[in-house]
Amino acid sequence: MTEIPDYWQWFADARFGQFIHWGAYSQYGRGEQVLFRDHLDQNEYVSRACAWNPQQFDAMEWADVSRRAGMRYAVLTTRHHDGFCLWDSAHTDYSTAKQAAGRDFVAEYVEAFRAAGLRIGLYYSLADWRIPAYWEGPEHDPAGWERFRDYVHRQVEELLSNYGKIDLVWFDGAWPHSAERWGSYELIETMRALQPEILINNRLGKPETGTASADGGTGAGEMKELGDFGTPEHHITAETGRMWESCQVSTWRLWGYTAGEYWRPAELLLDMLVEAASKGGNLLLNVGPGPEGRYPDEYIIRAEVIGEWMERHGEAIYGSEPGEVCEFIASGRQTRKGNNLYLIVRFWGPTGEVTLGGLQTRVKRAVLLSTGEEVQFLQTDEHVTLTGLPIERPTELFPVIRLECEGPPEACDWAKDRLWGGDPRRMTPWAAARGTSVWADGRDR
Repeated sequence: MTEIPDYWQWFADARFGQFIHWGAYSQYGRGEQVLFRDHLDQNEYVSRACAWNPQQFDAMEWADVSRRAGMRYAVLTTRHHDGFCLWDSAHTDYSTAKQAAGRDFVAEYVEAFRAAGLRIGLYYSLADWRIPAYWEGPEHDPAGWERFRDYVHRQVEELLSNYGKIDLVWFDGAWPHSAERWGSYELIETMRALQPEILINNRLGKPETGTASADGGTGAGEMKELGDFGTPEHHITAETGRMWESCQVSTWRLWGYTAGEYWRPAELLLDMLVEAASKGGNLLLNVGPGPEGRYPDEYIIRAEVIGEWMERHGEAIYGSEPGEVCEFIASGRQTRKGNNLYLIVRFWGPTGEVTLGGLQTRVKRAVLLSTGEEVQFLQTDEHVTLTGLPIERPTELFPVIRLECEGPPEACDWAKDRLWGGDPRRMTPWAAARGTSVWADGRDR
């Protein structure tokens, strides 16, 4: 990965963030894109958005839940594709500040989350489904497009000027227009002038030709898309050459509040975090607060369970490096930090033993983080077997074992690549040790 500036290291170390999809659409209880998906009447939607007045919104409560879950940063939807703004914008009256609520929810969010010690991220959708010029594009409505694009740029400048230091901006909604049409290169220059240490995601539109640099043309390295970090959505796929975070829902599918949605269990949400960390990325876990402004109880329960696990096992997540040193998928996942290799055991068997194959580096000490107890182990040339472990799972979620090694954990030659990957011939000596024939004893007849 390209070396990152010191002032961005917080993002690489954080590993866990809070995504918050909240807006007037929460009143419908059918997700964040109900205006488009249900082809609602625009005027009726605007009327209902302007009348929205969530009385139970308390940003301090939100921040407390996210902090106790072990999250280190948050991203709030300041304006989604419906165009309704959660802040006091000078460029429109279509906002919570100028309509029924009479409040700048972005200001309240920034103040509360900053006070709780979380880094501040702002989501902003380039799209605005109310505006015909967005759909027409510059080819069919050049004057309208120019006015709309200027509006977008002015609002981004506003968000980066009125709330102190903003750590991260999370764009969305560039489709179907390119980075050039959005003026993304110029926008990035303006953003960096306002907030030199800002992190910008990769959703400012794809370049029309060639490649784009990570910082919009100032030489920080060539990328396929603009942006400082990648944002795989609904999947956990490592990106090469830059930081990344997987954005995931805590329910089955939708981001905004949806009545009757099924909730993913806490162990699955934690497993997504562990998988992202094991691959060198972050998890941005979403919540869709209800129309009155409260986190759903189902989400709070899961966040608290994960937070309890993070209190005891967080050293295996925060500041970790990609950890798939050798094969361990049959038992769990791995992260590493310095000379330590962390075995995050998803499947705790009743044998009192855990085996890791393929670790070349010598282990000096093993500790079960879940209890603080030292673990006995036997290490051969190719295997580490940990013994005397509790028969019963020592924590509700995944137990973690820290292997303290003599140096940075490294795999044996055969274990540097995963099953079905790498040079297949590396396994020839292993197979040939049995023989070469199809007969049980390996000898030719």
